[in-house]
Parts: sequence; structure tokens; C-alpha cells
Amino acid sequence: MPGSEEAAAAATAAKRDRIFLVVVDDSAERAVALRYACLRARKGGGRVALLRVIEPVGLVEWAGVGVMMQEERREEAEKMLSGLAAEVNEITGGFPILIIREGEPRDELLKLLEEDPRISILVLAMAPGTGGPGPLITALTGRYASRLTVPMTLVPGTLDEKELDRIT
Repeated sequence: MPGSEEAAAAATAAKRDRIFLVVVDDSAERAVALRYACLRARKGGGRVALLRVIEPVGLVEWAGVGVMMQEERREEAEKMLSGLAAEVNEITGGFPILIIREGEPRDELLKLLEEDPRISILVLAMAPGTGGPGPLITALTGRYASRLTVPMTLVPGTLDEKELDRIT
């Protein structure tokens, strides 16, 4: 059938180009979201992207101190992402896209989703317990839901590796 090879190649390329975005914060459930995204990328094709948002330094008396504090925060973010990149590579066989932004996490995430059409799925894990799913998920499923430009996968933060392997 004419064109079927091109269609198959396009479908394969689309799968390979899928990017699963994980927000790298300091929560315990981040590890669950990361593993889920890695397993989905490995089993279904695609790549993982890691977004770390660092908060801007507030007003400081001396500008040099502010610059130094911001450089330290960026170095910490780079170190954290580097360690997670090794984990992603181990699971998926490929290195993730690493993104560091400065600002409010929710706002920077929404801007990134608007700016980068390669991102096809946002993966977040919900905080375990009765305190609610977490501030980012609460914002993205509430007031800011209309600004999401990609599907969002919410993973229970209580899942262990065996359960994640089973569902992906």
C-alpha cells in the first residue's frame, strides 16, 4: 500500500519525539513521578525532560552577595539534575533534557509548556497522606487548569517500584 511505510516511519518518529516532563522539586514523591516517566519513555518510546525551578534571590543589601547566592542555587540545581540524569539514563538508555529556570515553579512550568511543543505529557506525583495532592497539582487542576497545553498524568506518590513496573 503506497504511503504505509511513510506513515509507519512518522508514527515511530512521533513516539520517539514524545517528551515526558517531570518537575524536579524537593518532595519525596518526585522519585515516583520520575520512575513512572522513565518507564513510560522506555516502554512506549520517548524521552524524559527534567525541570528544576530555582527561586530568585530576594533583595539583599549587596548586589555581589545576591549574585553569589544565585550562582550557588544554580550549581545545586545542576548537581541535582546531573544525578537524576544518570538515573534516567540507567532506566531509559538515554539522557534526559535538563532545564533550569528561575522564578515561581507554577509560572515557569506553564511558560515552558507554552514555549516547547516537543513536550507531550506532564508527569506529577501526588503527595501521600491527607494534606492534599500538593500545591502544584492543586493549582494545575484548579485555577490554572485552562492554561495546561498538554495532558497531565498524576501518579499516586505511594506507589513502589513493583507497582510502577506493573502499571507502565
